Amino acid sequence: MGAGRPGPVRRAVVLLSGGLDSATTLALAHEKGFETYALTFRYGQRHEIEVERAAELARALGAHAHRVVDLDLRFAGSSALTDPSIDVPKSRSAERIASGIPATYVPARNTVFLAVALAWAEALGASDLFIGVNAVDYSGYPDCRPEFLEAFERMADRATKLGVEGRSFRVHAPLLHLSKAEIVKEAVRLGVDPGKTVSCYDPGPRGEPCGACDACLLRAKGFREAGERDPGV
Repeated sequence: MGAGRPGPVRRAVVLLSGGLDSATTLALAHEKGFETYALTFRYGQRHEIEVERAAELARALGAHAHRVVDLDLRFAGSSALTDPSIDVPKSRSAERIASGIPATYVPARNTVFLAVALAWAEALGASDLFIGVNAVDYSGYPDCRPEFLEAFERMADRATKLGVEGRSFRVHAPLLHLSKAEIVKEAVRLGVDPGKTVSCYDPGPRGEPCGACDACLLRAKGFREAGERDPGV
């Protein structure tokens, strides 16, 4: 007896920054059986090396397509990631990192990124979006919190043709409740090469991590607690 017809293709748009978290999220979406469409933004970030790394990761992790969108958020100012006159915080304690909204917050960045991802998803006939936010990071960033993701889903259902016709959108955040150590272990399990990723907010010209910004400190802690060596340092 012949095999049955294959089921419909499940497509998903995955936000891919070039960092460890987003790369792991792309790999998880692929593992769940989605045909993945990776989306990266060149938004005026000082760590633009991540755009180059994102292209490498998209190829390595089996993305069906990868788009880089130029969207200059420098006009808004107010962020150490887009304004070189603002220093990236360095050598902060875990308590300082976990409290308040840091200078590296880019106004409404994830709202803007998800809105563009939503447009591409609707054009593809997809109703699934993936984003690599996690519980370690959202303490300081309002657009990385569960209530934000839930609100975006509700908005998407009311703002799109697919949504009003009954196709509910889902924003997947598979790393949301994982520690950095757990994310590292997932990356290793999924075959993500951490050496291809860049997490640093203030890297050197070839992506060399500064070792002192919040992202570097959180990443180092995650690898240490996971008992893994970080090839990216």
